[in-house]
Amino acid sequence: MQRRDQIDKAGAIALTAFAIVLGFNQVVIKVSNAGFQPVFMAGLRSVLAVVVMLAWMRYRRISPRIDRKHYNAAGLLGLLFTAEFVCLYLALDFTSVSRASIIFYSMPVWLTLTAHFTLPGERLTPARGLGLVLAMAGVVWVLADPSGQHASLKGDFLALGAALTWGGIALVLRLSSLGQEPPEVGLFWQLFLSAPLLLLLAPLFGPLVREPQLIHYAGLAFQVLAVASFGYLMWFMLLKIYPASGVASFSFLSPVCGVALGWMFLNEPIGAEIIGGLVLVAVGLVLINRR
Repeated sequence: MQRRDQIDKAGAIALTAFAIVLGFNQVVIKVSNAGFQPVFMAGLRSVLAVVVMLAWMRYRRISPRIDRKHYNAAGLLGLLFTAEFVCLYLALDFTSVSRASIIFYSMPVWLTLTAHFTLPGERLTPARGLGLVLAMAGVVWVLADPSGQHASLKGDFLALGAALTWGGIALVLRLSSLGQEPPEVGLFWQLFLSAPLLLLLAPLFGPLVREPQLIHYAGLAFQVLAVASFGYLMWFMLLKIYPASGVASFSFLSPVCGVALGWMFLNEPIGAEIIGGLVLVAVGLVLINRR
């Protein structure tokens, strides 16, 4: 796959589709939490996604085996992946989809800031620096008002932890030699290592099941197929082709979708802090992705 310095039309379409899927996924997780304990559901998702990825890799004749030199990077990815989804799934158990979406999809802010110091050719320009400041201000605005309905400061900070660990995954993939392997390999090891870790951690957070119904099983299936398997696979493939900060910046669409869908399907109120924070984050991420 040939590297590109900017996001082209094909990349923009693929990244937009992925952002919409991720925005909808926040609603799906929130709904599915009523049937499964969040960390247990995250573990089930990883287990089932491993099966899907193995079948896909067998079809594509891609071996999941890695060289010893990749072990440290794979282990770090597995730990970051586990931490990300412990934080995200618990966050959506405590706080609203709208708040969690804005904070979680601030990931490009933290990735862009770190990439300035660690990734060649991805230094901050004045416009991207302004975008960084605006997006950070949007996140702070949301965090500063935890008093809204369905809101929780604990949930907000868990969403922030998920954003930081997601950014860490992108950096490890770009900085380590494992990032040169096929995208399926990196994703497989994240799922493979996170599955037992999440299932081992799950009993610490209460009963494993709540009142699962058909809609909750359907939500789990959506997370396995549309997000954890082929969704993230597409994201990692795009990360190998386009600049990391550019790929990440398209996630500004995801909080927009998350806020809108949370309002449409879950009747979540949209207050001044949601609208203001969303606008600042979205505008900031657009500036980050400018040429």
